[in-house]
Amino acid sequence: MADHPVLRYLSPGAWSLIEPLISQRAKGLLTSLVEFLENDVLPSEKLFHAQIPSHPPEARWASIPPVMERLKHRAKGLGLWNLWLSGGDFQGMAGGEGGGLTNLEYAVMAEIMGHSAILAPQATNCSAPDTGNMEVLARYGTPQQKERYLIPLLKGDIRSSFSMTEYGVASSDATNLRNTTALPDDSGNLSVKGHKWWITGAGDPRNVIHIVLAVTDPKNPSPHKRHSLVLVDPRAKGVKIVRPLTVFGYDDAPEGHCEVIYDGVKIDVENGVVGGTAGLGKGFEIIQARLGPGRLHHCMRTIGIANRALDILLQRVSDPNRKTFGKYLKEHGTVVADIAHSRAEIDQARLLVLAAARRVDVAGAKGAMQDIGMAKFTVPSMALKVVDRAMQVHGAEGLSEDTPLAYYYGSLRTLKYADGPDEVHIQQVGKNELKRAEKLKERTEMIKQKSDSLLKEAGKLKAKL
Repeated sequence: MADHPVLRYLSPGAWSLIEPLISQRAKGLLTSLVEFLENDVLPSEKLFHAQIPSHPPEARWASIPPVMERLKHRAKGLGLWNLWLSGGDFQGMAGGEGGGLTNLEYAVMAEIMGHSAILAPQATNCSAPDTGNMEVLARYGTPQQKERYLIPLLKGDIRSSFSMTEYGVASSDATNLRNTTALPDDSGNLSVKGHKWWITGAGDPRNVIHIVLAVTDPKNPSPHKRHSLVLVDPRAKGVKIVRPLTVFGYDDAPEGHCEVIYDGVKIDVENGVVGGTAGLGKGFEIIQARLGPGRLHHCMRTIGIANRALDILLQRVSDPNRKTFGKYLKEHGTVVADIAHSRAEIDQARLLVLAAARRVDVAGAKGAMQDIGMAKFTVPSMALKVVDRAMQVHGAEGLSEDTPLAYYYGSLRTLKYADGPDEVHIQQVGKNELKRAEKLKERTEMIKQKSDSLLKEAGKLKAKL
């Protein structure tokens, strides 16, 4: 399919490499997704932001722009719903909902969605943190928890948050998380107390559930068995949304990234702990299963953001009204070099992400952690460079809200922290590489012995290399 519309967004080389692994059904969905992006999503971006009230401030968190429901209805009609749900066992756990795509197929679709990173994922029910939360509930939730939360999430009727990062705690080391507890009270229920922040989606009026990482067994000798995931209704007594936090001045209304206090919220073990009694102490086990694919989804969308930034750059430097020092912008050698480097870096990063997605399909998320880790710390840094170049050719306008570039920059900078800071993944990838050293030494010694034997047979003492 040399003329497939995905080639408007994907490099021909990458498509040639993966096209034999893409099913006919997935190719059809890709065609629909590209058309949906161009005909519905991108034209709706300005309206979406215009429909978010400016004043008073609290009004920004009181409603959802009506255009979003229109886009969701359109996506459902096109079969572009829950595409992130992969095939196999997860399909069964999720009740058969979703696209049944491979991770490789979804990687391409997520890149397309990244061209409108706010609207497209949400319009297709493929946005974080809901996707990860649905995975948690599908894999570990009780039947009652699936009925109450998973089914409405799959339908796109509600939103959710994942409440992990703690205020005043070095949360990049998850074993440090200690200020949020869910401990028995006098009634035999659990009382949730703690202080979290950067909780994505906590400001959304559709949000009906926070999945909270809390200490339930503080005296357990293993730091990895002290925590559980508990389910908290954001409207329950004792939940206080303190404030929406901003990233470089952007508040991401009406979803937001909020500071939240849980002050004695009452839950019972069977309904309030993910997995019920059997889920006690399994918090770390569950979050590791949740974070792997989620990290890769972020990388997939980030490729799309970087590509759109390059598209914006190309249009700016080709504007006949833009001339500096006697030359059009596109005639400056530094600009041409920036374009070339951006193209190469995006295409390199895409191959890394596609390889990681394929590895998940072949070996599972655990078997792909090295690939996912490399993508996690490589892709956001690449995209930041591309966006920065696009901002630079726009001059002061690139810093304003008249283009999406400044927002892209802030969002991408956040990804260097989100789902584990880059330093953690760099250390893990490096340590895994070092594990190869002993085998390399053995192989090198074997080759040396054979080399010395060949020299001796030929009557040679030494060779210059």
